[in-house]
Amino acid sequence: MDNKQFEILNQQLEKVNSRLDSVDEHLGRVDERLSRIEEDQHLIKRAVLDTNDRVVRMEEVLENQHRIIELLSTRSIQQEAELKRIK
Repeated sequence: MDNKQFEILNQQLEKVNSRLDSVDEHLGRVDERLSRIEEDQHLIKRAVLDTNDRVVRMEEVLENQHRIIELLSTRSIQQEAELKRIK
């Protein structure tokens, strides 16, 4: 292999190395973005679970309020009937 061929081969290797460096940098940025996405996903999952817990509690409160309203409605009807009977 003469000197000219060696130099051409060396230039090609430098180009390949340059491309690999570029790919490495890009992969590093992709890894950083992926890490942020995974962290965000964890935070979103936590928020969804917290929201679900709150919704379940709100449903329980609403059911309890509904029972109370039904009870008060029944009492009101009974009291109206009692007032009419007294008159």
